[in-house]
Amino acid sequence: MENYIFIYSAIILYFACSALLFFQIKQPVKDTVSLSKKHIVLIGLGGLCLHGFALYNGMITPLGINLGFYNAVALVSAFITLFILIAVWRYPVEILAVILLPIAAITLIFNINSDTSHLLPEESSKALIFHILTSIIAYSILALAALQAIFLSIQNKFLHAHQPGGIIKLMPPLRNMEVLLFEIIVVGFIALTISLGSGLIFLENMFAQHLVHKTVLSILAWFVFLILLIGHWKLGWRGRTAIRWTLTGFVSLMLAYFGSKFVLEIVLA
Repeated sequence: MENYIFIYSAIILYFACSALLFFQIKQPVKDTVSLSKKHIVLIGLGGLCLHGFALYNGMITPLGINLGFYNAVALVSAFITLFILIAVWRYPVEILAVILLPIAAITLIFNINSDTSHLLPEESSKALIFHILTSIIAYSILALAALQAIFLSIQNKFLHAHQPGGIIKLMPPLRNMEVLLFEIIVVGFIALTISLGSGLIFLENMFAQHLVHKTVLSILAWFVFLILLIGHWKLGWRGRTAIRWTLTGFVSLMLAYFGSKFVLEIVLA
């Protein structure tokens, strides 16, 4: 019962934060109510705390940590929410939170009646837990980069078509969106490097038969993001080129982290 309270309260706060941010960027400053952007972000952070409590109750079991498909998705959405709220605090990118916070709420709704299970035994080594945690953080940050790339692609398309109306009016300048995209990619790339490095150093079975596809696809994604960053710094890659490379790297990571999990725990369950 307690977990339902956490989940539904988090959902309410997420939608409230999203709605308040939307009205704030939709209306002129002189017409807005007294709540500042930072106050609204604090509402979202309150929802994130409740999201965390709900995940803790759902993941920590007497038999170990349950990293089933829906728990894993909800955990990734929690990290994405954290990073997007930090971004909104620093930059005028409220429209991203307006879109992503309801998605985080939806992952919690799916998680309410989930029955998928992938237990990480209590006796698991700290090195393994560290590797899994950094992997999830890396995936979350680079998933946010992929979403940012999609928003950037939409914005780019409408601006080039000389149609700057609708949702495009609510987005920050294109240059700011590109700067934020590469900031996210740099942080995600560092996290992915730590994740792969910890796995190669501390884990003996990264290339075992049941894990080799995850390892290979993750390393492939690492090289994709490395080439993208070098191309950006040395050759000035941006715009459509950056978007394509970002989405290619993320697809590789998505297949590595969630492809087999989805098939084994959802399709074949």
